Amino acid sequence: MSSASFSERHSDDLALDQIGPALSRLRRRAPASNKDLSRNLVLNVIADAPGEMTVGGLAAEMGVAQPVASRTVAACMGEGLLRRAASQSDGRRTVLELTEYGEAERNRFAAEQRKAFQEITAAWSPEERIQFARLLARYGTDATAWSRKQAASRD
Repeated sequence: MSSASFSERHSDDLALDQIGPALSRLRRRAPASNKDLSRNLVLNVIADAPGEMTVGGLAAEMGVAQPVASRTVAACMGEGLLRRAASQSDGRRTVLELTEYGEAERNRFAAEQRKAFQEITAAWSPEERIQFARLLARYGTDATAWSRKQAASRD
C-alpha cells in the first residue's frame, strides 16, 4: 500500500472525526438567541412534518421529554406562533399548526440564517457555497429519516 493512499485515508479519517464538533459549532454560532433557536426548531419541525404534528410527536422529533415539548409549545402559543387544532384524521386528537405570525417568524429566521451563511462563507466560491448548501440540506433530510427509523426500531 502506498504512503499516499495511507496519508489520504488518514486525512479523510481526521476530517470525518471533525463532523460532530463542527455540527456542534454550527448550532453555537447561530446568529440568534437561545429562545429564537428553540422557537425556530419548533416551527421547522411542525412545518416540515409529513403529516399532522402533536406535542408527543414534537417531543420525539426534538429528542426531548414530553413536558419539555409542552412547555415550549405553550410558550410559542403564548407568543402567537402556534395554535391547536382538531386532527383531520381523528377529531379526538389535538394537533399543532403554525399561525400566520409563526410562518412569518419562520421566514425571518431563515432569512437571518441565509445572511449569516453568506457572511461566513464570503471567501468561498459561489460553487462551493451551493455545493455545501445542497449537501447540508441533504444531510438534514437523511438525518431526519435515519432518526425516524431509529425511533421506529425502538418501538
